[in-house]
Amino acid sequence: MSIRYTMRQLEYLVAVGEAGGIVAAAQQVNVTAPSISAGISHLENELGVQLFVRHHAQGLTPTLAGRKLLDHAQMVLRQAAALRDLAGELSGQVRGPLAIGCLSTFAQVVLPGLRRSFVADYPEVISQLEADQPELFSLLRQARIDVALTYDLNLPADLKFFPMLELPPLVAVAPDHPFADRAEVSVEELAPLPLVLLDLPLSADYFLSFFAQKSLRANIAERTRDMAVARSLVANGFGYSIFNIRPLNDLAPDGQPLRFIPLAGHPRPMKMGMLMNTSLDRSSLHKAFLDAAKAWISTNSGRITGGRIQGSKAGKQP
Repeated sequence: MSIRYTMRQLEYLVAVGEAGGIVAAAQQVNVTAPSISAGISHLENELGVQLFVRHHAQGLTPTLAGRKLLDHAQMVLRQAAALRDLAGELSGQVRGPLAIGCLSTFAQVVLPGLRRSFVADYPEVISQLEADQPELFSLLRQARIDVALTYDLNLPADLKFFPMLELPPLVAVAPDHPFADRAEVSVEELAPLPLVLLDLPLSADYFLSFFAQKSLRANIAERTRDMAVARSLVANGFGYSIFNIRPLNDLAPDGQPLRFIPLAGHPRPMKMGMLMNTSLDRSSLHKAFLDAAKAWISTNSGRITGGRIQGSKAGKQP
């Protein structure tokens, strides 16, 4: 008797195995929870084994058979993707879905425009996910995303980084701050003043390293994981902050103005680029997206950096 199942049902199986529950898996693959549940039940009936143990209000746990079949399902899906890529190369077409991860601090500035330019040439299914740096590493290793746009922060050896744009750190202050009209400001001058720290994994260590290198300690007055909140706190006088991405209009989200000043001493800039898993072969789609990202970021570098650096001679933007 033949066993009948679809590739989509295998995707449901893998999603449930990774997410640990029906609802989370449904969000991951963008279908309804009943569709996931029906797909898993169909697979169990067709294969004649129980794939998951159902826990009331605690998700699902793979059985021993389920774990073995999960490994094979992932292999089948990878082979199917390779077959699709090979067909695309033979036909001269770039095809297939692409899952993009992006560092949450600059996703709003980069990802929508980049996606729009890419789908204009390759109208395939693209999904996106915003996360912090450690989460992006994990998502790449789990093959839940194909590529990640991020910074060169604490990059592990098993992931390959393609740098695209350097972003030096900038000090953000309110217009009435004593340093607002300065051409640059040093770490020594900043150390005693209240800092609004963008407290994201790895990013916070990067900002605080400027002080540690001078044997200084930053005076952290506020912490937030949201860049928009940090900008509004700064604009309302709660302290200064340090960013690598500058808004084009120099306004906080609540409409209050900001000033951006270069940090003196040539501190290490962040490098924005593309991160990929070195254990997986890059498909023609991955290569096309990498090339498209390089071109788009190069063309829009002024928008990403917020244009020219504002110092004492730059004045207010019109």
